[in-house]
Parts: sequence; structure tokens; C-alpha cells
Amino acid sequence: MSGLSATEAATIERCAERPMLDQVQSWAALNSGSTNSGGLAQMAAALADAFAALPGELALREPAPVELLDETGRTRPVEHGRNLHLAVRPHAPVQLLLTGHMDTVFAADHPFQSLDWRSDGALRGPGVADMKGGIAVMLAALQAIEGAPQAAQLGYEVVINSDEEVGSPGSAALIAQAARGKQAAFTYEPALLPDGTLAGARPGSGNFSILVEGRAAHAGRNPGDGRNAIVAAADLALRLARCARPGLTINPARIDGGGPNNIVPDRAILRLNLRPATPDDQRRAEETLASLVAEIAREHDVAVTLHGGFNRPPKPLDAPAKRLFALVRDCGRLLGQEIGWRDTGGVCDGNNIAALGVPIVDTMGVRGGAIHSAEEYLIVESLVERAQLSALSLLRLAAGAAS
Repeated sequence: MSGLSATEAATIERCAERPMLDQVQSWAALNSGSTNSGGLAQMAAALADAFAALPGELALREPAPVELLDETGRTRPVEHGRNLHLAVRPHAPVQLLLTGHMDTVFAADHPFQSLDWRSDGALRGPGVADMKGGIAVMLAALQAIEGAPQAAQLGYEVVINSDEEVGSPGSAALIAQAARGKQAAFTYEPALLPDGTLAGARPGSGNFSILVEGRAAHAGRNPGDGRNAIVAAADLALRLARCARPGLTINPARIDGGGPNNIVPDRAILRLNLRPATPDDQRRAEETLASLVAEIAREHDVAVTLHGGFNRPPKPLDAPAKRLFALVRDCGRLLGQEIGWRDTGGVCDGNNIAALGVPIVDTMGVRGGAIHSAEEYLIVESLVERAQLSALSLLRLAAGAAS
């Protein structure tokens, strides 16, 4: 391919020699839903075996403690799996971060558990695109560049977490620690579109559980003595929904609580998601939420406690990120791949990495589609394509092309 050095050409050829499809099929056969601790342990062990082929220090790190507000209004611990962490050449002049996630949205009892081939040659299966295919691409690219002389200039950390699909509560600290001092980062979420388009700017995301505590009373004899927590929570949901606007989506998703029809309910929990487009939108959303919580507490004479927060900050496409996107685009052109990007409403660990000041392209994974559904599929030829794109981009970063 014109424009490539002999070393670069040899490196991208090595990508095609990696057994990526076999890895995807093997890994996708393991259910690693975010709540399946046994399956996640199996997946972590399989990934540790695969990534042991790389140099450096590899470990499976325990998650940070996590608590959840349950349907009764009590906090309880939540179990998450261990997270793979690999550190290679920490003193090399160029330091990068590569991340992925081993969990899927398909629980152990979900009916979508097997793989099959579509008539167009795509592979359908749970997690094949999101993101077991991406993990295979990451590993192939890293193995390929380890054979290049530029590898001596390149240090990197790899984090593959077990809880990304539920917001990374147990792995966020590990990712933040690994991101420190890095010049750039790649995350291996699938391409935004089947044609390979990358995700550009992303909104933030906050998940909240709002506990409303009222007062029980007999629904017939003395209802006026009660304070209806369900009504208060519903009122709050309606008021919040009316605050949605350009730059902020608000989704009241669920109300837990209540009991027998003849008792005024004294407890309710409103679950909701907010997605601000910019840091200013997030600040205004936090102010709006605090104001409405206070109003509801006062007007309904109930106690209201806010749990949760914005676990994904907004990710604007700033100047350093644009330079990194341009490098990936240019590498794609050298490989005969047209790489573009567009903004999206989804969020991922890339939001958190970008918020730490590290430029990132967070959709370096495979081409495919229908993720989070029983029609999820992988375009098989994209395994080699995207591994080559990563390998060349990493080599150019090692050579200081993005500086």
C-alpha cells in the first residue's frame, strides 16, 4: 500500500494472521452478562490467557465496592467481576491507554445465547460486536505492533472491565488511574454505523434513584393523615419530564413502591436517566434536579433523598480529540478505508477518559450492528480491517505523528 513504510506494511500484514474470528466465537459462547458473576469469571480467565501473549505485567483487579438502592429503600452491596489490567513499558516515551469491556447486556437467563451465520455472511451472536469482536481487534493490533521496532518507544496500559454496560461503577477508579499521563486513548466499542463511522461527541449520562418517604395511613378511615409517596414520586417524574429541552434529555424510567390498595403508600423510588450535551447542561440539570426535589418535599410533606449521580461526563470533541481523529482518518485512507465520525447520544467509558484530559477515539472496534438486541451481528471482514487500522494508528502515535 502506497504511503506505508516497510515496517508498517509488515505490521498490518501480521494483523491478518491473528485468529480473531475463532476468539470471538469462543468468547461469545461464554455468557458474560453484567450480572453473571460466574460467566464473568470465566471470561476474565479466558482474556487473561489471551493477553498473556503480550509483554508486561498482567493482573485481574478486584472491583471497587458498589452499593445499590433496592426496592425497599435500603442500600445493599452489588457484586461485580474482576477487571483485566495490563501495563507494558511504563517508562517508554509515548504512553497510551486501550480499554474495552468483557460484559454484555445479555443475562444468564436471556434467550439470546447462541451464534449463527446470516445469509449475508455476518455472524450473529451475543456480544460479537459489543464488544468481544473489539477485544479481539485490540489484541491483534497489539500483538502485531510488538514485532515492530517502534514498539520500544510505545508504552501502554490495557483495561478490560466487567461492568461497563451498567456504568462502570466498580472499575471507574481503575480506568482513571490507568489514564493518568497518557497522550491518547482508544476504546474498542463497535463502530457507530455498519460502514465504520466513528462516534464523535457524546452527551453525559446520570442515573438517579430518588427515595420518597411519606406516611402510611388507612385509605378509607383516615387517608388525610397519610402522605402518599407514590403520588409525590409521580409528580416529580412529571415535573422532571417537562424540563427536557435541547441539550438535555430526561427519562423517568420506573417507580418502585406501593402495596395493598387500602394503605396510603409511604415509600416510593423514582429511577431516572438524564443526558446533558455539555458540562454547562449538566450543571443546569443538577440545579434543576435539586430544586425540584426540594419543591416536592415541601409541597407533599415528604422526605426526599437523592441517590446516584452523573457517572458519564459529557464528551465534547475538542481540539486534541480532533487531531487524534484526523490521525485515525489518515491511517484509514492509507489502508483504503474511509473513516468519518458523527455525534451520538450514547455514552461509554470514553466519556470518563476524555473528562480526564486524554484525547480518545472510543469506537475503534468492529463494524456490525443491532447491538443490545437479539439481532446483534458482526461483519467478519471488519476484524482484519479494524485491527490494521489500530495497528497503523498505534505505530504513527509511537512515532509522534499526533504531536
